[in-house]
Amino acid sequence: MLIALPSAPLKDLLEICTICDKANIKYRILPRIGDILTGKTFFSLLRDVHPDELLGRPSISFKRESDRIILHKELNNTCVLVTGAGGSIGSEICRQISAFNPKTIILYERHEENLYFIELELNKKFPHLILIPCIGDILNKDKLQNIFSIYAPDIIYHAAAYKHVPLMERDPIEALRNNVLGTKTLADVCLERGTKKFVFISTDKAVNPSSIMGTTKRMTEKLLQTYENKPTKFISVRFGNVIGSSGSVIPLFKKQIAAGGPLTITHPETTRFLMTIPEAVQLVLLAGCMGSGGEIFLLDMGEPVKIVDLAKNLLELSGLVPYKDINIEFIGLRDGEKLHEELYWEGENIISTPNKKIRMLSNSRFNAQQYKIDLTKLEKVLSVAPEYETGLFELMKEMVPEASISPPPKSQKLFL
Repeated sequence: MLIALPSAPLKDLLEICTICDKANIKYRILPRIGDILTGKTFFSLLRDVHPDELLGRPSISFKRESDRIILHKELNNTCVLVTGAGGSIGSEICRQISAFNPKTIILYERHEENLYFIELELNKKFPHLILIPCIGDILNKDKLQNIFSIYAPDIIYHAAAYKHVPLMERDPIEALRNNVLGTKTLADVCLERGTKKFVFISTDKAVNPSSIMGTTKRMTEKLLQTYENKPTKFISVRFGNVIGSSGSVIPLFKKQIAAGGPLTITHPETTRFLMTIPEAVQLVLLAGCMGSGGEIFLLDMGEPVKIVDLAKNLLELSGLVPYKDINIEFIGLRDGEKLHEELYWEGENIISTPNKKIRMLSNSRFNAQQYKIDLTKLEKVLSVAPEYETGLFELMKEMVPEASISPPPKSQKLFL
């Protein structure tokens, strides 16, 4: 079958192709004669869209010589451990710190395929660098202690976490074990071994959290602030959604475009603060240099972006017409999601830093001693295969009073 409908919307062409496939009929789509003569067929016009083009603002780049001097002083000839080293953020941390000639980078990762590929990439780009790939879980204290005793890392960049909001709504115990207790396990080993610095990757979802994931991140920020006046400097870095990261909306949109649509969005008014992966990592590294312990840093990311505008921009930059070639559908907010995210809440004091693009939140006031008691309760609750009746959610609300979370229906069993 020769399909000679060059002006038809893409979704109609894809529907015809699907019918042909089901009928086992071979087909070819004929472009316009003018496009053939100029070499501009429809699919040759499609291109891969770079995340920078979708930000709605200029991409931030820290290329000042003073920044490079600070980072070189921080990272040169040091041993660095990166958790979640194969993930979107963790792997970019590895790429950027490699340029400052650390002595050793320990790639700590649970996903073996991701670990394999980031080791392969770094070995090719930085053949002189000593890389220690390590399959491991942040809850495995014995393994962490063994690694620390052998390599004595100077700086930890802690990117390992469960981040998918709806999935964590369905499995709050795993979110708490991994995100909170996993971080505590790692932090305790750092204190035992006298590690100099611990940089924690947080999120804007920790502000007035409406999700289990956001609540666990806020719990972890507070956990690290209980380690005041310790030899190890604990620093948190909070930022918005990372364009192009695994599990983010852009890879999903691209898959939906390849399938002929529609693009699915939760709500027409949904907005998010957006960053590229390199921007986020630049913030992490520079903020880590600034921190003396207990701080929460955030980046000035400008105004939040409407996700529907993001979808339209992606389609147009790909050479497609929204609602003609590809439809956009609204499916409703998922469990734990907000219409709008925040980087800080009213009442938090925002402090400027030497870098205009990085701000700092003053230490939030909370009873650190009581929080440590609550952490001990949390560990006990999670160790005895709890049901919701044990007061798990009540305890989470005590630890993060501003959180608006509730247990799933009683019909839903906890995963243990």
